[in-house]
This record gives sequence, C-alpha cells and structure tokens, in this order.
Amino acid sequence: MVDDDPEVLAAVERDLRAHYKGEYRLVKANGAEQAIEVAEQLAARGASVALFLVDERMPGMTGTQVLMRLKELHPDACKVLLTAYADTEAAIASINKVGLDHYLLKPWDPPSERLYPVLDDLLQGWRARHRPAYDGIRVAGARLSATSFAVKDFLSRNHVPYQWLDVDADAPTRALVAGVVGEELARLPVVFFPDGSHLVCPEARELAEKVGLQTRASRPFYDLVIIGGGPSGLAGAVYGGSEGLKVCLIEQAAPGGQAGSSSAIENYLGFPAGISGAELARRAVAQAKKFGAELLGAQEAVAIRREDPYRIVRFADGSEISAYAVLLTTGVAVRTLDLPNTEQLLGRGIYYGAAMTEAATYRDEEVVVVGGANSAGQGTLFFARYCKKVTMVIRAERLGKGMSRYLADRIRATPNVEAIPSAEVVTCEGDGKLERVVIRVGEAQEQRTVPASAMFVFIGAQPRTELVAGLVERDPNGFIKTGPDLGDREARARLGWSLDRDPFLHETSVPGIFAAGDVRSGSGKRVANAVGEGSATISMVHRYLETV
Repeated sequence: MVDDDPEVLAAVERDLRAHYKGEYRLVKANGAEQAIEVAEQLAARGASVALFLVDERMPGMTGTQVLMRLKELHPDACKVLLTAYADTEAAIASINKVGLDHYLLKPWDPPSERLYPVLDDLLQGWRARHRPAYDGIRVAGARLSATSFAVKDFLSRNHVPYQWLDVDADAPTRALVAGVVGEELARLPVVFFPDGSHLVCPEARELAEKVGLQTRASRPFYDLVIIGGGPSGLAGAVYGGSEGLKVCLIEQAAPGGQAGSSSAIENYLGFPAGISGAELARRAVAQAKKFGAELLGAQEAVAIRREDPYRIVRFADGSEISAYAVLLTTGVAVRTLDLPNTEQLLGRGIYYGAAMTEAATYRDEEVVVVGGANSAGQGTLFFARYCKKVTMVIRAERLGKGMSRYLADRIRATPNVEAIPSAEVVTCEGDGKLERVVIRVGEAQEQRTVPASAMFVFIGAQPRTELVAGLVERDPNGFIKTGPDLGDREARARLGWSLDRDPFLHETSVPGIFAAGDVRSGSGKRVANAVGEGSATISMVHRYLETV
C-alpha cells in the first residue's frame, strides 16, 4: 500500500487488514521513495509480492512512475492504481505503460462492493500463476527433453504448481534423478511428489490422476456431454450447468484449447489490459464447476454412436458414458511442418504453439516464430519480452494480413522483432538441438540462414473431427457441417436425416449431436465467437431435449 497522505493510507490499511489479515502480510509505504526502498528489501530477501496498491497523485513521482520501478523488482505482482475521478485518463494510459491490472476510484466505500471483489479476483489469478518456493511437486528433467517439456506444459496448462529442476544445470538434482533412473538418465522427467512418491516419464492420464484431476465420470448418464474444453466447450458447460442440465465436459489435454496457450488476448470484451488464454480458461473452469458441470481431464473420447434416444461416447480406455445430447467443441490442431529433421528436434527447440513454459529457458537468446495470424503475433510479443531477438517468418506478402491491426502495430514498434514477409521455412538444422533455421524469401527465392535456439510454429490449423468421421457430415476440409449448411430437405434425407423439422442452427446431420466453435464449418475463428457459439448452442440443446 503506497500513499503520501497518512489519512488515506490509514484508511486503506484498515480496510485491507479487516479482509486479508492472516492471509497476506500487509506492508505500507508513506510515499514513493519509501515504497521503492521497501520493495528492494523484499526483493533482496526473495519475498513474493502479490499486489501493489499505489495512489496516482504523489509529490516527486506519480503512482504510474512508482509502479514502473516496482514492476522491475517484482514483475509478477498485480498492479492497482488508486485514483481520483480526474485521474482516470492517466490510469487508462498506465494500462499500456506498466500493464496495470486495475484502477480504483476514491472513495471506495463500501469496500465490500468496490474494493474487495476487485482485489480478490486479482489475487486469485496471482495465486494460480505464482510459483512459490515450497515443498510441492518437483519436475526433474532436461531442457532439451521432449517428454520433460510435455510434462511441464501439461501441469502449467492445468494450473498445477510445480518446481522445475534441471538435471544438466544442477548437480544435486542430477544425483537425485540418477538414484531413480540410473546414471544414464535415459528416462526423463522424474516427477517427485510431497508424499515421497515419484513418477518416471508419466503419461498424461497417470499424471492427472496423481495430481488430483478428475479423469472418470461420476455417473453413467448425462443430459449433455461436451467433447473439448476450449472456449466454446467451457462456455457450453457454464451455460448448461447454470440452466440445470447435467453436464459432463471431456478434455484430452488441458482446459482452454488452442486459446489456452495464448499469452495475451487483448481484444476480448471486458479486459482492456488483456488476459492470457490460461487465465481465461482457469476462470471458466471455476465458473463451470460452480454451476455443477463435471469436467474430466486427460481423457480422450475416441468414438460416438447413436442408439436413439441416446448418444454413447466411448473413451480410449474402452469405458463409455451416455447422454441425450452431445456438443462437439474439439477445436483445431496446429498443422505440423513436413520438413526434414523437424521430428527429431521436436521438444528440442521446435514447438507447436506458444509453449509459454519455455520462455525463461530461451531468455536472451534468438528465436523464430513461424506464422502471421493472431496467435503468431501474440506469441511473438510474448517471447520478445524475454528473448534477445524474435524473427517472424510470414508466408503472406506483408505483416498484418490475417492479423488484428493492434497486434501488427505493436510488433512493428517492438525493436527486437524482425518480421520477414513472403517467406517460408526450408529446413531446420542442429546437432541434438535446434541451432539455425533456413528460410526462403521473396520471388527470387533467396535462401537465408537465421540463428535460432527455438522455433515456435503457428501455421494454421486442421479440425479435430476424427471421432465423428462417417457419423456426421463434414466439409471437404474436415470441418463439421451444421444447420443450413446441411442443405434442403432432399439433401438432408440423403444424409439420413429423417425428422420432419429442420436441423437447429448448430445441429449436425445426426439429431442431438451439435457442433460449436472452430470445429464447425463456417465459424469465425475468434475466442469471442467460440464463446458465443458454445453458449448459444445450449438453447438449441434445450429445444432438442423437449423432443426426446
């Protein structure tokens, strides 16, 4: 808490102590200089600061200027500005300057309505992403181990805190792991748990069950089964649960889908400072569970069959659950590079998607981002915070084609980013790890070698619709057709549609099976669009349930 006015500072302390006493240590500073001094002392002791609450109007330095300095000392802390009504423009400007999380207007009475809800929300998010020094789960592996990366990525995207131990950089860790897998360290990573147990190179399902994620359905039958935990699936779970349906959502990897790996979604309604895909997914999961929806993690649905009036979903382990209706929100998978040597370097410098867990690994090194759409732009800006240089390889003839303008403008303004249009990757080279990327540029097809410790690939997507192949109608690209796209009555009859009514807007060629989000043919590939489709489909599910 920072304010040069003793009365205001005392009032802030009084209200925060009443709500957070025993949960957080509260530290107050009377002005900018004292705030910086205290923050330096906390950083020297390795203390974790959860949140700064700073008044904007102070002599010598504004609150925004103070937060810029505090951000350098404690970059993970939430930043809240306390302002008068006349200072709101300065507060909005500070969103871009310091990544402000929120600003509060004085007075904040009553605090139960205007103070605590805001801070509670920010602190909940901070706890979810914070990695404190504690005796919890530890992952011991190697930087250039694909399986080590897979475990780290799974835990991070499922919001499970862990401590990373590098066997190549830390001798005690190497000795600890050698005692489990032998001196050759052939099987990595080793995951150590607080109860003294460990798992060696675990599969996702095994790891999920060990860390306490639900992997098995609690009942054999539901009103609605949702397959896919991206934004559209989570929205369907939230709205379905809130409207009284018995809902089960099945997710193979982690909540959030492709959007969950986005480092910053800045054009999503209601979040002027942006929100990460992981944070958006975390909030949606909590919301869905609040309304009674059941979420299964690390569980793969492999087939659906029709046994009217039921739809049966079969899992990879052979078990089944049934429902009146199914909502397919399986999304899309990032296309892979069909180039020599890429398979051998996967997880050893080549990654598909943002791979945010690896940002610190490549701090102050040079990396390549392949792709020119929004996801590539967001990834580029994220890695530019840590890396010495980021090179964008863009197939389109210019930066900004297929990308939101705000992203393109920000990329152009980032000094350590070079965007190369009309370019494509020819080959990737390196001895056991990625060291350089060869690209072909322009009409002249000139080849250029770019030094790179890592390459992050965002080159379009293909729908995940294998489990309904031969069951529902798909377009030539594999996306699921719904509603009017199924054609007229005669065309639908040829597809096996026997009902007198027309299909609902998001209903597939099989009654009671719906599709929403990126997997649906003709959908808009945006997070807000996916959320809208997932929630809107619930009204159609209700109408369908009235007929069974």
